[in-house]
Amino acid sequence: MVGRRGRYYPAITPDILLRAYSIGLFPMAESADDPEIFWVEPEVRGVLPLDQFHVSHSLAKKLRREPFDIRFDSAFEQVIEKCAEPAGDRPSTWINATIRKLYCELHAMGHAHSVEAFEGAELVGGLYGVSLGSAFFGESMFSRRTDASKICLVHLVERLKAGGFTLLDTQFTTEHLKTFGAIDIPKDDYLEKLKKAVESPHLKF
Repeated sequence: MVGRRGRYYPAITPDILLRAYSIGLFPMAESADDPEIFWVEPEVRGVLPLDQFHVSHSLAKKLRREPFDIRFDSAFEQVIEKCAEPAGDRPSTWINATIRKLYCELHAMGHAHSVEAFEGAELVGGLYGVSLGSAFFGESMFSRRTDASKICLVHLVERLKAGGFTLLDTQFTTEHLKTFGAIDIPKDDYLEKLKKAVESPHLKF
């Protein structure tokens, strides 16, 4: 599945990271405790076509009840920290200290964003990703309440559609994402879509 991967050390800058996204690469670590990072370039890429996004009847019903207070970019560092924590269905993660620092710097630059679900004052779900041109690259999500991350994804897609975004990159597909309409496409097709998206003016999230 991975077409290319190579190690580098923490001297990477946010600008280099954005350049990597613009040519189809993204970073990962072997584990949260591993200080090194490697580039990933899948031969098959997961995307979620915004015009084919699907919400199940049960989730739509729950959305109408508005179980959470949904916010944007109000707790970015908390979201990435929660995504990096082990959970019952995810005993370890690939988000190390270097990745957390880089994405917080991207957030300060206006290129990384979060969607958050609050229950009262408690952050119970969220996701974060990178924006470049008219593309949004989903990175990770977490949920501490049933459907919290799913509801954040719905709000993300609504915001991307309203903002004129053209590409939602999920990196890989999962059965969870496929229920929303995520598909796998060949690398060459992905790079063609990516080129058009990153050549667009940078859109406001």
